[in-house]
Amino acid sequence: MQYEDNPKSIKYYVKRYLYENKELFVGKKVVDFPAGNGVTSKILREIGAIPIPMDLFPEYFQIEGIKCERANIKNGLPINEKSIDALICQEGIEHFSDQYEALKEFNRVLKNEGILLITTPNYSNLRARISYLLSESERFNSKMPPNELDSIWMSKQEITDEIYFGHIFLIGIQKLRVLAKLSGFRIKKYHFTRVRFTALLFFPFLYPFIYLSNRIAYNRNMKKNKDYDYETKKSIYGEIFRLSVSPKILVGRNLMVEFVKEQDFVNVVQKLRTKQKNFGIT
Repeated sequence: MQYEDNPKSIKYYVKRYLYENKELFVGKKVVDFPAGNGVTSKILREIGAIPIPMDLFPEYFQIEGIKCERANIKNGLPINEKSIDALICQEGIEHFSDQYEALKEFNRVLKNEGILLITTPNYSNLRARISYLLSESERFNSKMPPNELDSIWMSKQEITDEIYFGHIFLIGIQKLRVLAKLSGFRIKKYHFTRVRFTALLFFPFLYPFIYLSNRIAYNRNMKKNKDYDYETKKSIYGEIFRLSVSPKILVGRNLMVEFVKEQDFVNVVQKLRTKQKNFGIT
């Protein structure tokens, strides 16, 4: 069975998403980065989109009739700004050492209201949280924490001086949300994939404590932060709270988040307020 037709693979859910929403992609330029073996690019072509695959190691790309270009996120994507309708980053962001810069680059190449679909292993589910508590590993009792023996997935200095790291930079929903927000994106929809059964077993015992803890934090921050008006705090803290207590996130195997570009990242920076005192003020 092909990965894209296997419900145990994230590619299956990306394929389902693309077919269910193909009217958004027909005739549209869609970057597939990292493209890997090219399965997603093939699906994009099937639904009538214009796939633009890129990868640090395009040698692995296997789809005939489509060219995959070499791209290193650290150096930026070889694409003009605001020229792309959508970008799919499938199981890639957990390998990027500077995720904020990567998201800013995605923002640069996307048109206004462009779609960014990110999938990544769910570091926010209960199994992952308990695993980190026990050993700082993504999977307790089976994987060591990130290390120099197991976490270098590809290093080909004759091709590129960039290292393709393993899951050193796993990211949870809250950090992904804030980095995306600071880069000019908003969450349009969280797409549930499938259950992580170990997390489901923990859920009945831990959920009351998770809900209560996050509710207390929400209430306290609504009261103490005087720098912003009530509606602004309610909107932002409310979204954070809902993500924190979402059963789908707490028991899901993968994060699959659809973002929309709401503004250029340079505009976001201009609106930020510092929490620290100005220089020279004691």
